Amino acid sequence: MSRKLMVQEKAFRTMFLWLIWAAAAVAVHFALYLDPNLWAYIKQDQSRITWVTYGLFAVGILMSFALVITLTSEAIHAAKLGAIAMEKSLGGINPSNPRRAVERFFLSLKEVVSKNDQPDIEALLDIEMAPFHRSSNAVEVIGNLLITLGLIGTVVGLTMTLSGLTTSLDALGQDQDRLLNGLRRAMGGMGTAFYTTLLGAVLGGVLLRVFSLITEHGIEGLTENLKKICMVYCSADTKPSLERELRVFNHEINALGDNVQRLQAAMSESRQAISDFRDEAIRLHKLSDDEDGKQTLRDSVVLQHYYTDLLKEEIRTLNKINRSWWARLKRALRRR
Repeated sequence: MSRKLMVQEKAFRTMFLWLIWAAAAVAVHFALYLDPNLWAYIKQDQSRITWVTYGLFAVGILMSFALVITLTSEAIHAAKLGAIAMEKSLGGINPSNPRRAVERFFLSLKEVVSKNDQPDIEALLDIEMAPFHRSSNAVEVIGNLLITLGLIGTVVGLTMTLSGLTTSLDALGQDQDRLLNGLRRAMGGMGTAFYTTLLGAVLGGVLLRVFSLITEHGIEGLTENLKKICMVYCSADTKPSLERELRVFNHEINALGDNVQRLQAAMSESRQAISDFRDEAIRLHKLSDDEDGKQTLRDSVVLQHYYTDLLKEEIRTLNKINRSWWARLKRALRRR
């Protein structure tokens, strides 16, 4: 029981780490809002770079969470298959859902073994884990994009600051309102420059990169677990040898025995059905010997024919009603 609990804990480790870091990310995000001017700067951001930053961050979080859910499900399934391999080796594993990467891996492994070849476990694992690596790398790329957006926001904010200062200098001593508007634009540009850099660095450079690191560790853990199952419990089945051929032959004999038992059960059910049919035929034969029975049987047959003709006519009527107007037009033209 303790071993089973340890396996389940390892399967859920990636999910636990992701949730812990997500809680830390929420805490960091709210810490950024302790300054009451932050939200005002975000609303007044004329470049909208902060909004794009938050949108990309949300996409990265959703992609990372979906990947963590998939990895957790794969890890749980790998633990179940590992328990089967511990008792019955590779022959006891019967993949039934090719949509799972773990089952596709064992399906490919059994296909290679069935041809009496030496499987390349590393290559098979690389092929099946490649989609997970691509998703994790996509989250990391989004984090890098957020950092780049922060730098772009810095440049845009400084440009806005210089434009506002230029307007203020031109209006100095001439137009007080224009001077104030230029100063406000300059201060808004400085806020855009600082806060876009801050958000890009925190959301992309710290939070998303750690999320990507967690998913990478989850992929590596799943890969190591599958390698361990193959090396420890399935090693005798992955090397071409007479012992492996005997083991495969033994497994086939056991499967054949199961099929024979199912066939015997099916034959027994068929025998019972034939016996019931024979009893019913004898009963009808005895009933037909009697005059009243003949009349009853004849009435039943006539009534059955009547029901059959009525059903045919109903089906023909429904077909005429449901037939498309084009088919009815062509049929009417043929009659003319």
